[in-house]
Amino acid sequence: MEPSTHFERPVRIRFSHCDPAGIVFFPQYLVMTNALVEDWFNEALDINYAAMISKRRVGLPIVKLDCTFSKPSQMGDTLVLSLALERIGARSVGIVIDAQSHGEMRFLARQVLVTTSLESGVSIEIPDDIRAALTRFNPAALADVKDELKNEVKETRS
Repeated sequence: MEPSTHFERPVRIRFSHCDPAGIVFFPQYLVMTNALVEDWFNEALDINYAAMISKRRVGLPIVKLDCTFSKPSQMGDTLVLSLALERIGARSVGIVIDAQSHGEMRFLARQVLVTTSLESGVSIEIPDDIRAALTRFNPAALADVKDELKNEVKETRS
């Protein structure tokens, strides 16, 4: 069986997700996407996310975020959140998460996550076991890491 290049999870919209207008308060979508990333690591990548943070002290902060909100979601709706891995770099990964209800797009988020030492707060190379799990999930997402490292050196010198 071929590995899937998407990770999906249904999410029921609850009262706690909504603002006084009765629709999802937009920052709640980011809470949902973060939960999806945690589930993706635990279930699809087989990397214990809690241990990665608390024991290994490796974080994955969002350093770039672009969101498109297509249609409001209301309490009682069920969204299907879908995560696709677009790019694996030396220190970062690019993911796309969309949410749909009955085939209708509600929002789309493009994110760049950077592996970071939680001790120093500095970006680090993606640990080998995490890189291997990401590559198994979507081999086509591997970037030309040499070019990325050259760009990081140029940015550091600027």
